[in-house]
Amino acid sequence: MKAIDPKALFRLSVLGPLVSRERLARGELQQIVRELAQREYDIPGSRRRHLGEKTIEGWFYAYRRQGIEGLLPKPRSDRGQCKLPLAVQQAIVAAKQDNPRRSIRQIRELLEAAGSVAAGSLSRSAIHRLLQQQGLSRIDGSASQLEEKRSFVAEFAGSIWYGDVMHGPAIPVAGRQRKVYLVSLMDDASRLITHSAFCLGETALDIEGVLKQALLKRGVCRKLVVDNGAAYRAQTLQGICVRLGVQLIYCRPYAPEGKGKLERWHRTCRDQFLGELDPTQIHGLDDLNARLWAWLEQVYHRTPHRGLGGMTPLARYQQDLARIRRLGPLAAQLDRLFLHRVCRHVRRDGTVSYLGGRFEVPYALAGKSVQLVVDPHAGRVVGVEDAAGERIGDATPLDALANSDRKRHRPERVPTAEGVRTGPNRVELAHHQYYGDEEV
Repeated sequence: MKAIDPKALFRLSVLGPLVSRERLARGELQQIVRELAQREYDIPGSRRRHLGEKTIEGWFYAYRRQGIEGLLPKPRSDRGQCKLPLAVQQAIVAAKQDNPRRSIRQIRELLEAAGSVAAGSLSRSAIHRLLQQQGLSRIDGSASQLEEKRSFVAEFAGSIWYGDVMHGPAIPVAGRQRKVYLVSLMDDASRLITHSAFCLGETALDIEGVLKQALLKRGVCRKLVVDNGAAYRAQTLQGICVRLGVQLIYCRPYAPEGKGKLERWHRTCRDQFLGELDPTQIHGLDDLNARLWAWLEQVYHRTPHRGLGGMTPLARYQQDLARIRRLGPLAAQLDRLFLHRVCRHVRRDGTVSYLGGRFEVPYALAGKSVQLVVDPHAGRVVGVEDAAGERIGDATPLDALANSDRKRHRPERVPTAEGVRTGPNRVELAHHQYYGDEEV
């Protein structure tokens, strides 16, 4: 399965507030695009923090036409070239070096005032590309602007899930106390916890594990709302959501009110579950999770919820069962969707390393870079793929002892007529030059 370009995943995450809407009112596209252009982003492969309105709008229409394929970066035909006259290039670089805080607009106005260029003849993009080539571009920043926030609820169960992590207690694990983290996914319309589990970390791998179980138990949501933490920004999670047709939406940093219902669930969990927990019964992570899951199914999901008009989360969720997106044919491929791909260089002995272990791959790949396909949840290596996502072989644990009796493959020599070499020979050439033989 071909990996999805990280820049395309980033662009899709920027478009979240647009593509997650079923329809846009008149003038709403420009308003949302304007708001998105005012935000700061961690742009892959760039030191900039802001995007232009035309750029975002172009991505939106490209996604509508071609889906994720429309967001793939297209290389410029003039990449690495600057068409500005040499004198203008030197003037731009000098203006920036003279005052590194000068913006592109200030540089353009300075050159126009000095008569170096005609008014309006110098584009911002030309200046930007030149400064970038010279390593003189500077990160610009601006203060965050307030965004209007309003309470809302999804119309149907399965429309929106929320994901977040809560810091949990310290429990005994392998003979010592370890802090645990509660990773949860909640359905917005019903307040049902599609899956939740205590984990030893809050990494992307922990979040993916909880998401996989939620999909198996509760079907596929249409939108997944998460915060801006590094774990949720992982390319693997973004790729999984793209392949499942789930819109991954990021809340504004430092704005927990965007997931108020999940924050309320955390408080309920602390008060009613952790507050009632008997520590003497907890001897490890399995004990803690077993009690969490029993409490969820027997207590939380069956307790009337004031925000649901007295209905229980389970009853509200079951009310929309006909609308829930089933996994369907994807169920058989679910394990494959959650596989990771890590780049590895194949050693000269035909092995690669993963999680401290060594694995043998086809010897023809020695010296090349490959994509190692792994199941990180099971710590298992599945196989090897090329850059296009095509399978090119297996990866098996290295058995150095067995290799001691293994017959090596040796390249065959190309025979020549009567064993006589037909190509150039330095020894015979030297002999001819020294003794003056007529034939070599």
